[in-house]
Amino acid sequence: MRAAWYFDFISPFSYLQLAKVRQWRMRLAIEPVPIAFGAVLKRLGTIGPAEVPGKREFTYRFVQWQAERDGIALRFPPAHPFNPLAALRLCIAAGCTWDSVEAIYEHLWRDGRSGTDAAELTGVAARLGLADAQAAINADTSKAQLRSNTEAALAAGVFGVPTLRIGAELFWGNDASAMVDDWLADPARFAGGEYRRVTELPVGVERQR
Repeated sequence: MRAAWYFDFISPFSYLQLAKVRQWRMRLAIEPVPIAFGAVLKRLGTIGPAEVPGKREFTYRFVQWQAERDGIALRFPPAHPFNPLAALRLCIAAGCTWDSVEAIYEHLWRDGRSGTDAAELTGVAARLGLADAQAAINADTSKAQLRSNTEAALAAGVFGVPTLRIGAELFWGNDASAMVDDWLADPARFAGGEYRRVTELPVGVERQR
């Protein structure tokens, strides 16, 4: 089975899920797909958890707790939210391999370093064999691929990161990692019964905006 893993370097939950992705890759051919989460939010008319006072602070504590619980080395970057476009484009310029994904996530979320421009990403770019980080980030091909990835993700129904797509099935968030494990053990489990019924529930009331 083939799958796609949609992520944005702005997301600590994507970093936390990498450990599970490594395990799934032993059973699935998973393609890493960097997307611009901010563009997804804008298209859907919503905001991220880090944009809601109170929810932002809880989310960061929740991330830290999950990392400690799972034994994952984590240190937040100096500021968050941050602009992830440079890191996303660098990943694409480096071929969007799992090595490039891991290296950039380690730079940002394991080591807690900034990565909003070429100067801050020079070291990790060199590690990935890119001598000119600025040229890689500014390349029209990198920009175009990121836009294409994001549009394709939206067309596939992606609304957040990380999202694992296996065929037509979407699994959103690090919290859904155990659900992925159950699906891999029994793909038919979520196909019928109460799972089908809840996906077809009518809307009872809509909030006025």
